[in-house]
Amino acid sequence: MTIDSKTGPSPTGRIPLADRRRLQKPGLLKFPGLIAISIYMLLVATITVIYVVKYHAGFLYLLFPIFFVAAALGLLKMLRWAWALALAAVALAAGSFLWLFSTQHTFPSLVQGLINLVFFLYLVRTDVREALK
Repeated sequence: MTIDSKTGPSPTGRIPLADRRRLQKPGLLKFPGLIAISIYMLLVATITVIYVVKYHAGFLYLLFPIFFVAAALGLLKMLRWAWALALAAVALAAGSFLWLFSTQHTFPSLVQGLINLVFFLYLVRTDVREALK
């Protein structure tokens, strides 16, 4: 049996540099959409907190900003659980805003619903899912 020098291990036992590059996960800068979605989720969390404080809404609404901040920070670290949390939040928000547009016919609801829909479609891409830890 002969060993081909191209397929066998290197004489030093180290992984060649070209193979190491292929093994590394892509960085966050290769996915600018994740950065945009994280900023958007932090903005929504801030607006929700201001709404609760200003209009004396129920404190139950303060649970949503906690999840939004957790998902945003987790997306910046490229964690899979944060992707699932952000995907659920964006999908529910898109449905909520588009339903609000269908009942009240307000243009800002349509714009926000479409933005959430674009974020949802970005998050379900296979290359985004495969890049997460």
